[in-house]
Amino acid sequence: MLHVVTLIAFLLHITGGFIGLVSGSIAAFATKGGAVHRGAGNVFFAAMLVMAVFAIHLAVVMPDQLVNVFIGIFATYLVVTAWLTVRRPPGAIGRAERAGFVVALLLSAPFVLLSVQLALGLTPFIASAVPFKGPVLIAIFAFTAVLVIAALGDAKTVLAGGIAGPPRIARHLWRMCLGLTLAFGSAFTNGFARLLPGPYHVPPAFFYPQFLPIILLAYWMIRVRFTGWERQRREGGERAQVATNAVS
Repeated sequence: MLHVVTLIAFLLHITGGFIGLVSGSIAAFATKGGAVHRGAGNVFFAAMLVMAVFAIHLAVVMPDQLVNVFIGIFATYLVVTAWLTVRRPPGAIGRAERAGFVVALLLSAPFVLLSVQLALGLTPFIASAVPFKGPVLIAIFAFTAVLVIAALGDAKTVLAGGIAGPPRIARHLWRMCLGLTLAFGSAFTNGFARLLPGPYHVPPAFFYPQFLPIILLAYWMIRVRFTGWERQRREGGERAQVATNAVS
């Protein structure tokens, strides 16, 4: 029975990841704020939750996978806070945002400790099936930095009582794009790599797809923060609404 449950969880994890990969890619390239973007974004949100929840389950029942519990929780945290950012009215927060801040703090603490241990050459306090070296070590340090940035962003949002304008759009974008990066990473380095012949290994080329969401994120962060794109989009929507009302 345990084997069957684990197999079902594994299949749901893969299915959620695949749907998240496709829907997230569509949302990333679709016109921002349009029907396709919103629809694909909602599918991505749900698919990533499925992928993350069952990743946490698998990490608990399989040996030496404790680090994936934190990554699964982080993926859930990212997509939930990103989705809430645009679902809330500008300048408003609720209990979920405060809870998200607590989650970010709790996630940051062990990874800060782990990063310090690895940087100093000490024995890590958690075991992992994958050695903490090379690209994995770099990923741990980057992951820790992102967690700290996320926690600081949550603290700022909670203390301010909400967020609006370009910072609100930027918060949504970077969290969704980072969630998509995790989906690409899981698919190529942990999924597709296992289909290769011979013992499990990750060719260097399998790390490259993860840079696509990062490149898109850099593009959109520059556009949102420095070009007035968000204001132009809002004003364009208001003009379209006025024209529609006039025709009616």
